Amino acid sequence: MLSSLGSFKRAMIYILLAILLFDLQGVIIKLLGDRYPVQQLATFRNIFGLIPSLLVLYLSADWHSKGRQLKIRQWRLGLIRGLFIAMAQFCFYLAITKMAFATASTLTFIGPVLITLLSVPILKHQVGLWRWAAVIVGFIGVLLIMGPGNELFTPYSLLPIGAALGYSLSTVSVRLFDDEVPTALINMYASIGALAGSLTIMALTTGFLEIERTTDWLLLFSMGMFGGFAVLSLINAYRLAKPASLSPFEYFGIPFAFVLGWVFFDEAPFEQLLPGVFLIVGGGMLIAWREHRNNRTRR
Repeated sequence: MLSSLGSFKRAMIYILLAILLFDLQGVIIKLLGDRYPVQQLATFRNIFGLIPSLLVLYLSADWHSKGRQLKIRQWRLGLIRGLFIAMAQFCFYLAITKMAFATASTLTFIGPVLITLLSVPILKHQVGLWRWAAVIVGFIGVLLIMGPGNELFTPYSLLPIGAALGYSLSTVSVRLFDDEVPTALINMYASIGALAGSLTIMALTTGFLEIERTTDWLLLFSMGMFGGFAVLSLINAYRLAKPASLSPFEYFGIPFAFVLGWVFFDEAPFEQLLPGVFLIVGGGMLIAWREHRNNRTRR
């Protein structure tokens, strides 16, 4: 039991770090989004995002002791996860360049609800009445923020939902890998798949625009490093604990995003976020409460 509690604490730290790094990455994307197409930003994010995975893999004593193996049994799944991420990146990066930073970020927090839904067909988890109620509450919160039918609604409001779906698919599928596969190796396969996806999207749409400034290169590098380490932290978290147990901690990303949006972009979208944000958070907390109750019953 003490070992299980220690694993959960480590998972909690990993997921909070991941959320903060993802939000910092988003700030850079929004800063650069008025000069470069998001397809190109996603490509650079995936190029530089490979560095943390390769570095952590190289420093892994366990990987060296097992013969530095690069091929894994589920290599196809690893690359497919990358395509899910490429889809999510395009949707989210475009969303934060067209919407208030906190609003776009908050809508993606329907992710824990989607993770619960996807856990049924992918992980064969059972979802009872309380969790279905949480799913409904979360979706109502999303609808209130999106505001379909009112003057604030635009098609861009749908993009964070697409991003949340892509990220949720990649998150749930992490638990399908063999336990002995290093986290950095899982992330490397996903990064390669995401890079292939983003390069294809860029080639078919905008093409490549020359980088204008040295500071832009530094920002692009920082964006990739933030994103790369964030994904490593997220994978570590979800390999240490069940997705439904960790999902409530993802909601710390909402105040993180609100503060960053206010500091960097002078945005404070209170009216658009309320009261829907409370329903989104409430749905996720209901899922977490039910998971905790089930765990206590099993003991």
